[in-house]
Amino acid sequence: MALPEPVRVSLLIKTCRWSALIAGIYWGSYRYKVHKAAADERRAYEAKMKPIWDAEAAEKKNAANRKELIYLATATGTPIPKDF
Repeated sequence: MALPEPVRVSLLIKTCRWSALIAGIYWGSYRYKVHKAAADERRAYEAKMKPIWDAEAAEKKNAANRKELIYLATATGTPIPKDF
């Protein structure tokens, strides 16, 4: 059993398909540029803020570490140095 002959696509439908493809490529390119610009701004902001955030995180970690060491020293009866 042979397959039926394929239907011939009209010129209007072919033109619409190609137009939609080209419009989709253009729209995708436009949206890529918009999103890339926003992402670049965000990356620049995060690169500028990273040292500040790292310093804040280190400060919080040191404070928590000091608090824990003081707690352990009092729990074990170890004298705490005055300069600590």
